[in-house]
Amino acid sequence: MKQIAASLPFDLPSRAAIRSAVETLVIGAAGGLVFLVANLPGGLISGAMIAVGIAAIAGRQLAMPAILTQTVLVLLGISIGSVVSTHLIQQVSAYPFTIALLAAATFCATFGSSYYLQRVHGWDRTSAFLAGSPGALSQITILAVERGADLPGIAVVQTMRVIILTAALPMVLALAGVAPSAAPSMTTTIASPLELFVLVIASLALSLVLRLIKFPASWMFGAMIASSVLHGGGWIEGGLPNWVRGAALIGIGALIGSRFARMKVKTLAGHINAALGSFSVAILVSAIFVGIVVLTTHVKFSDVVVAFAPGAMDAMLALALILHIDPIFVGAHHLSRFVFVTIATPGIVHLFGRPQDDVDD
Repeated sequence: MKQIAASLPFDLPSRAAIRSAVETLVIGAAGGLVFLVANLPGGLISGAMIAVGIAAIAGRQLAMPAILTQTVLVLLGISIGSVVSTHLIQQVSAYPFTIALLAAATFCATFGSSYYLQRVHGWDRTSAFLAGSPGALSQITILAVERGADLPGIAVVQTMRVIILTAALPMVLALAGVAPSAAPSMTTTIASPLELFVLVIASLALSLVLRLIKFPASWMFGAMIASSVLHGGGWIEGGLPNWVRGAALIGIGALIGSRFARMKVKTLAGHINAALGSFSVAILVSAIFVGIVVLTTHVKFSDVVVAFAPGAMDAMLALALILHIDPIFVGAHHLSRFVFVTIATPGIVHLFGRPQDDVDD
């Protein structure tokens, strides 16, 4: 019981934190609605992210407390799981091959980006490897602190990669004609009050179990798995009300944009070229492997693009939801990459990064 209690967000946010969260959500909602009305791809997420990001760079102290972030992730997981179908599950047979290629793509993108940062921008090897590693930002941050790496530079490179991908992917897919140019209608059947209650309870319960065993992205994946099982088994039909789903998408966008609140403009400007160059290398490497998958399998191009995109797991799954892209395929690949990065990065840094003696000096 003590373990369960420790995993729950019982500490209520302060008044200042509440005011900051309200301001963050209001700005995010305004940006999301503007993008949605303008029929821009990924409107709610991209609009919220860009609006909050601009406000944060301008000096507003924007943030979302842990309990609100966890609520958004659970709602997102429930929404993703509600679109699971038998057709999606039947495509699981293609996963081992594409996940193996994803591991290779992650390895090549990490080394390619790190080589670029070292050669072009003069970064040390440890900082370059950590900045070039896609995903698992919390683990990357811990390693950066332990190894005395350039934490501000790493944060800028990692954050800019997520921001650019989240904003650009819907537009790119729309221009390529493989995804809707505007967010598709979210008009799905709404579950009954009893079904919604069961859905929320099951999602929270499984999320807590996954959190106890240190499963990555436990709040989102716990809800996603619970929702997928209940919908896939035919026990529940329909999902969350459209306004709740929209609020979750705005919340994810606002959460990503609020990362800029912890960055100084001088720090951002000083590392922007490194971030853009590193991003270009990672995208080029990922594009090569996307081409291999498209040419050798029957997986849809849009599914492969989002699954192989070196962005944040929650943001990419949210894009999969609004663009009607296979969430099981995308989720399985981003989770696999998270595990791969978490396991491999410490060893890579130990073998190829700065010697520990250099860090201690």
